[in-house]
Order: sequence, then C-alpha cells, then structure tokens
Amino acid sequence: MKKLILFLLMGVPGFLWCSCQSSAAEVGHRPNILLIVSDDQGYADVGFQGCKDIPTPHLDRLAREGAHCRNGYVTHPFCSPTRAALMTGRYQQRFGHENNPYYDPADHLEGLPTSETLLPDHLRKAGYATGWVGKWHLGAAPEFSPLKRGFGETFGFIGGGHRYLNWKPDVRGEYVVPILRNGEPVEVTNHLTLAFGAEASSFVRRHSAGPWFLYLAFNAPHNPHEPTPERLARFSSIANPLRRAYAAQVSLMDDAIGETLDAVRSSGQEDRTLVFFFSDNGGPVGINGSSNAPLRGAKGSVYEGGVHVPYVVRWPGVIPAGKPYDEPVSSVDVFATSLAVAGVPMPTNRVYDSVNLVPFLRGDKAGQPHDQLFWRTSKAQWATRQGASKLVRKAGVADEFYDLGLDPGESKDLAAVRPDSAANLAASVEAWDKTLVPPAFPGLGAREPAKAAPAKKRAKTD
Repeated sequence: MKKLILFLLMGVPGFLWCSCQSSAAEVGHRPNILLIVSDDQGYADVGFQGCKDIPTPHLDRLAREGAHCRNGYVTHPFCSPTRAALMTGRYQQRFGHENNPYYDPADHLEGLPTSETLLPDHLRKAGYATGWVGKWHLGAAPEFSPLKRGFGETFGFIGGGHRYLNWKPDVRGEYVVPILRNGEPVEVTNHLTLAFGAEASSFVRRHSAGPWFLYLAFNAPHNPHEPTPERLARFSSIANPLRRAYAAQVSLMDDAIGETLDAVRSSGQEDRTLVFFFSDNGGPVGINGSSNAPLRGAKGSVYEGGVHVPYVVRWPGVIPAGKPYDEPVSSVDVFATSLAVAGVPMPTNRVYDSVNLVPFLRGDKAGQPHDQLFWRTSKAQWATRQGASKLVRKAGVADEFYDLGLDPGESKDLAAVRPDSAANLAASVEAWDKTLVPPAFPGLGAREPAKAAPAKKRAKTD
C-alpha cells in the first residue's frame, strides 16, 4: 500500500525509485547526489590508502562510512577527458573528447560536444536541483558552459586550472579568469579551495528539501601550490618543499570536503545523500609532489599510476559501511548509478559504458560490474583490464601483460610467459578501438594562443 501511495504522489520516476529498496525510499525521498572530484591527487595521498604524512580525516571518515573501492579507476589519465566521460556515461573517445581542450572562449570546437546530453540535464528534467562548484574544463566557449549543460546553479572557473590566492582577475589568462556565480563575476577573498567548500555547503543547505545533484570539482591539489601560510606551517616536518606545499593543499581540500559533508549531516540529509569521491587521474609524480605508490606510472600514463585512483561511495543505510569493495569500478559509473537511484531510465539512443554500482556495492548482485575496462590516449597508448589481467600497448614497442593480483605495481611483464592471454586482450583492445572516433579537437599545446580557431563542424559520433 505504501508503495502504491508513493507511486500516486511521485509519478512513475518515484515508483521506479522505490524499487531500489532503500531507507530513503521508505520516507518518500529520492536521494541527493554529491559528486566530489579532486584534481591530480596521488593514489597514495589519503589516509584510507595508507598515507602517513598528510592527514585527511574527513575523507577517511567518508571511506569508513561507505564502500572503499580499492580498484577504482578513471577512464583517462588526465583531466578533461575523465570529466567528459563521467558527465556522459560514455567513454570519451566515443565522441572525440580525447584531449584537454585549449582555453579559448572564441573556439567553438574545443569542448564537450553539444550533441551529448549530460547527467545534470537528465536529473534536472527529473526534478533535481543541479549545481556545479569548482573546475569545469569542458570547453570555454559559451555553448559549453555549465549553465548551458544542465546546471541550474554554478560557481567556479571555466578553464583547466586557477590560482588559489591573490590573483588579479583577467579574462585573457586561463589561471586568473574571474570566478563566476551563475555567469556573473564575483570577488573571492578566501583561499579558493575553502571558497568552494563554503559555496558547496551553502548549496546543500539551500536545497535541504531535496532532491539535488551537486558536482563539487576541486582544482586542488593541482598546481600552482598556493596554500595559506598557516596551513603550510602545519607541514613543516616534511623536508621536501614541493611535497610540503602539496600536503597543505590536500589538507585544505579535505577541510572543504568536511565542511560540505557537515552541511549534509547537520541539515538532516545524510541518510538520503549518495556521495562519490575520486581523483580525476593519478598524481603527476615529480611535478606537484604527489605519490602513487606502490603503483607504476603517473598522470598521462595508462599504467596503474595514471588511472587507478582513490575511490569511495557512501550512502548510509543502503551501501554497507566500512566494507572494502575489490571488483574494478570506473568513474564513468557515476552516470548510470545516479540515474538509477533518481528513478530515471538509462537512455538508449547511443552506446553507454556506465553501470549502476548500487546493487554490487550492496551485495545484491554478484560478479563484476564490468567484464573489461579500456583506456586510450591520443599519445598512442592503450590498455585494458579484465579480472586481474592487464595489457598495456604503446606504439612502436611490444605489448606488455601484467597480473595485477600478484603484481599491482606492474613490475613483471608476463607477455612472453602467457602469450595466449596477452593475445586475447590485444584482440579485445583492437576490437574496442574500432568502435571509437578520432579526437574531435587538437587540444592544449596543439596551437599557439595568439589566434582563436574559427567555429568548425563536428564529425558525427555514435
């Protein structure tokens, strides 16, 4: 009877949501969705992954209260393509978003194709309040802006990075562009990371009746490191000055995340809020002071250090607390998971690669969410993981094969020892590659900044 009443009050999406069997459904709420993404954070640089020199109490609590996905991956080893996939539920190479877009508000090519419908657009049509706070990096031209891609409220910067303190706003410089709230410049006097935390917590409190979707996309701990002097002083025991500044940046971000989670908790929304956290790629070791230990490689590489990231999913009362999950999951799964808990059917108009993780994390569904995960970069690198087996392909050299169950650091190439297994994975990479399209835009570093490229017609994608 209760489900029938909910159906009549909420309509078909509400009924579909009831089938997810959650405590939230019993009180008639579709859950809020909080997606938190860090930028260039190392695999080893959170307490729940064993970090000793950078305290992250708020992220550690999130991991204790949710599922620590120990084989959490992103779809690409650097910033923008990963974000394009999690917003669309599709491998970004299916629509050509394989490079970091060049920052140019007059360039109508370099950005996430407008032919793609993003997650917030689906959720907004289903009655969700939608908000974005932080870094965008999905195209600088007006048609690519978050306000045009399904977000009702926005606060942040459009490019791929930004100063944290004491910048003079200038629309001509990517790292010093004005911070915009709903498209209008605002003055930010606080450390930018803390300003993002304050804005996110404000969004949470304003929409306490729910449901809402908030994409909190930090640029921390991406360079340039500009922590507050007080926060830097906390890490004086770290001898390496780069690591010291990086630690301070991570700590500030952890505080901003803590402020946001506290707003969820203190406003009575915790039990009806699904939270994701992961980094957009592995740490750029040696550049920003991060560590991916014990993994091999770094940002830009399809070795584990480039794509294997800290990953947590929390939903109190639905996903068991403190239970590690070891099957491979991907950042692309945010899309299908979010639509499922919101009661929104998955679209069927094109190929989607996203999987609803809730039944797997609850233990209702056995097996692996993905039979296989794939990676490709325009720098002529490919990789795939199936079970514990991983193939790495780089143009011009022999394929490499690793058993991640025995060798998570990819130190022993077994291609010569297990040639049949390597050949099977190689064939699957080649088959997957044939379903993709070439990069739709040349990206950062492919042209000089002096002149904007004219608008160009995009190739059709699947």
